[in-house]
Amino acid sequence: MIIYIHGFASCARSNKTKILKDYFKDVTAIDLPPSPLKSIELLSEFAKPGNLLIGSSLGGYYAIHLAEKYGLKAVLINPSLKPYKTLKAYVGIQYRYCDNEQFEWKKKYLKELKRLKAPVKRGKYLVLLQSGDEILNYKKTLKKFKNRPNAKVIVEYGGNHRFENLDEYLCMIEKFKNIN
Repeated sequence: MIIYIHGFASCARSNKTKILKDYFKDVTAIDLPPSPLKSIELLSEFAKPGNLLIGSSLGGYYAIHLAEKYGLKAVLINPSLKPYKTLKAYVGIQYRYCDNEQFEWKKKYLKELKRLKAPVKRGKYLVLLQSGDEILNYKKTLKKFKNRPNAKVIVEYGGNHRFENLDEYLCMIEKFKNIN
């Protein structure tokens, strides 16, 4: 089974979810609550041996935490490495991109995020980056994951934070899912 973990202010009905479900069929995606600790609690129910995590942006941060805690494989798509810093500016009322539903991003969630920080040791990673990411600096992620025996990093030049052409990487994700 594949667990897709959406990013900040997104939801389970995202374009990435649709692309993944159309290709893999065995994809589970859930709407995550704003609280990072509650999100991890929900996601932990799916953190089982053999399951593949795919996380985008903030979802990538959650995927790292889960992959390290449970020794899982994870595909990280333009992952956020320090959301407790990058999401400071969003404290207050926000609206989800997929349905415009209102939610409150609280200051305490930044502390929750910091508690979830995990060193990269146990998990196995396929890291997909685009240099044109206008939100996160891909070079920081490249530096964190390059030269690690448990990570394969792909940098596509251009693109954006949303990683619009995910469909071009589905075969690679499938191959990563099936290797031991």
